Amino acid sequence: MEMQLYHYYDASTGPFCNLSDLEQNDAEIVLNEIRNEGKGFASKRSPEYLAIRKELETTARTMFERKGGRPVRRYPHYMTFGACPWLLSWYPNGKELCIPATEFDPSTISFTYGDLLPTMRYQDGKPYRKQVYTIQEIYELIRQYGLPQEWNRDGTLGPERYIEVQVWDDVPLRTYKEHA
Repeated sequence: MEMQLYHYYDASTGPFCNLSDLEQNDAEIVLNEIRNEGKGFASKRSPEYLAIRKELETTARTMFERKGGRPVRRYPHYMTFGACPWLLSWYPNGKELCIPATEFDPSTISFTYGDLLPTMRYQDGKPYRKQVYTIQEIYELIRQYGLPQEWNRDGTLGPERYIEVQVWDDVPLRTYKEHA
């Protein structure tokens, strides 16, 4: 079975628009506009969200490089390993984009068992916390624990509701970004 990677976004902005790509002041302006509109999941983000996000993205990049990863981008784009329809609710006009995992160079995609932020910050002693995985490693983790979007659809069993993919290269995304 070929694994599919999914990206969720708002139709008004299009796919793969990334706050981390913006200068700090510009990112704050965009995030404040989202907060003021009060629409979607991002409108509830804390004032320190951007600083925490960039710190964790830098940590994830370093961990991935230590495992032989070759990130091209400074900060990743985000996808999920398998579908997670719940993420459509994060956006006023949510859209889903599906790309076969085989379109990515494995050395440019890393994984966390759950969203990067809670995975790196939540402290409950689970062995997959504070870890970044390669594609081979994530398959083993899935064999061991399953897909969170299947066993934790409603989020009552912890913060992990999907496996997040950090995409460290723009090249495989260009066609999808242009035709979305």
